[in-house]
Amino acid sequence: MKLVFCGTPEFAVPSLQALVGAGHEVALVLTQPDRPAGRKLEMQVPPVKQLALALGLPVLQPEKLKTNADLRARLEAIAPDAIVVVAYGRIIPEWMLALPRFGNINVHGSLLPKYRGAAPIQWAIANGEAETGVTTMLLNAGLDTGDMLLSHSIPVGPSTTAEDLYPQLSQVGAKLLVDTLIGLEQGTIQPQPQNDAEATLAPILTREDGRLTPIKRTAQQAYNRWRGFYPWPGCWASFRDKRFLVYKLRPVTDGQRVVPGVLEVAGGELLLGAAGNTLLALDEVQIEGKPRMSGAQFVRDFQVHSGEHLD
Repeated sequence: MKLVFCGTPEFAVPSLQALVGAGHEVALVLTQPDRPAGRKLEMQVPPVKQLALALGLPVLQPEKLKTNADLRARLEAIAPDAIVVVAYGRIIPEWMLALPRFGNINVHGSLLPKYRGAAPIQWAIANGEAETGVTTMLLNAGLDTGDMLLSHSIPVGPSTTAEDLYPQLSQVGAKLLVDTLIGLEQGTIQPQPQNDAEATLAPILTREDGRLTPIKRTAQQAYNRWRGFYPWPGCWASFRDKRFLVYKLRPVTDGQRVVPGVLEVAGGELLLGAAGNTLLALDEVQIEGKPRMSGAQFVRDFQVHSGEHLD
């Protein structure tokens, strides 16, 4: 097929590589503009752009799509069979949706209709799902509401983090995308409408999503959210009126009755009571302005006593 590829982060790189490897003609790559990032605000080149340039593919980085007459003329001249969208980070306008004969094909990191939205991988883990996967779908004007094409599920391990799952799902999505194009071209795939009654949302993450809140969540729920939101927004709370970051934690079983939000020092470990009479071990932490350290070291250095609160 003749394709236009839209994607930006590392998650989209295997899909672009797979399309080229499968012999498709990628006539144009659209990606987000280079942007400053990090403490030094150095310009960051999107991973998809890096790969496209290495492959000798033409690249555009438009700031806007909907009213971009030059882009529209360029795409109409290309007349692609399909537009492939993988983690592009932009809303696709109606004129792009209507352009190709096979439509706009999206690789979405969940088993639709569950986890529609910007952060499906993170929310699936944060909610304790035992499996997730990738769905290819036809984009429409809604939020991940288009007809489904193919899907593939994988198990989520009990200690798997979002950082672990991203590269796995990106590879699954790349293969699924190639299979989807074959099926569309051969007429062996019939688009299936989503059941809206089973839909759940995976909204874009905010810093507040990383708040520990042990008085509202059990140890397992807190651990799942840490896994889903690692490395960003991470897991944090307030201790002695300072920001307190938790880099490693785990649920532990303990026979004693615990108070949610209250720290316990036992056996050299830093423990935290959570909802439902459950307990967390805080294995690696950092208080504002100080280096990361083990929970045990933190107890010693800051003379932490049982009964202190973590808010």
